[in-house]
Amino acid sequence: MKGGLSKRPRIGLEANSYRALHREILARDGWRCQQCGSLSELEVHHIWHRSQQGEDSDHNLVTLCVNCHRAIHG
Repeated sequence: MKGGLSKRPRIGLEANSYRALHREILARDGWRCQQCGSLSELEVHHIWHRSQQGEDSDHNLVTLCVNCHRAIHG
């Protein structure tokens, strides 16, 4: 167990399901970056990163613009 997270196999969504989930997240967030309000160059960010066993689920995803997304990842 590393960092308090159990090692469990990560099950990814099928490509079409993953794209549909991204569209749902963008729509839920009003097609705006949730940090700066930008309406352009939007991406969907995992709050708990996949490398940290973050899930592909609506409660773990948020819309960010490319600049805010880069800033988070440093």
